[in-house]
Amino acid sequence: MKFSSRSIQRLLPLFLTSLIILEAVAYVVTTPSPREGFFELYALGANGTASDYYPNNSTFIQPTQPVTWYVALSNQMGSFQYVDIRVKLGNQTINPPNDTIASPSPAPLIVEFKRFISDNATWEIPFVWQILNFSTQGNHLRVLQLQIDNVSYLIQNAPTCPVHGSCSLRFIFELWTWDVSVGDFQIGWRNGNRQRMAWLQFWFNPTLGAP
Repeated sequence: MKFSSRSIQRLLPLFLTSLIILEAVAYVVTTPSPREGFFELYALGANGTASDYYPNNSTFIQPTQPVTWYVALSNQMGSFQYVDIRVKLGNQTINPPNDTIASPSPAPLIVEFKRFISDNATWEIPFVWQILNFSTQGNHLRVLQLQIDNVSYLIQNAPTCPVHGSCSLRFIFELWTWDVSVGDFQIGWRNGNRQRMAWLQFWFNPTLGAP
């Protein structure tokens, strides 16, 4: 079967187009999609497992009663990262971090832990805390001083909770990462145009009785 030069000229663009499409399909099929990096933030209890978060399995914590957690961060971003875990103290009315708009909690900051962490590595932070001092005014209780890992911290603008009824406070752990483009830490981390966040919280009920 013979083709005239005019027929070949007509078929050539169609052939080239089909070849380009086939090569594109083959590239998509054989080339793995880029990995979406992420962090994993979690906490373990006193025995290093997902249990025993509170003494005697009770969230009611007395003054000077030690509580032990292990806060861990896993880096799966595919690169070396500079991270900051910020620990805040909130109550029932202070908002937690907002994942929708990628904003941190306005709760007062107590302490922060900074570290460089390599890819595919896990950083574990022993977090041993106890209430050192509190005050009551009217019907409200305020924790004024905490000890964390043998260091004492005075809490500025400490949140309150009712003395009688449900007196609930919470530790909020937020992950912040270093943003090279602005030269400062940002809440969470950026994947392309999307801002991701990792945070966790633990509630406790301070009591007035002596341990």
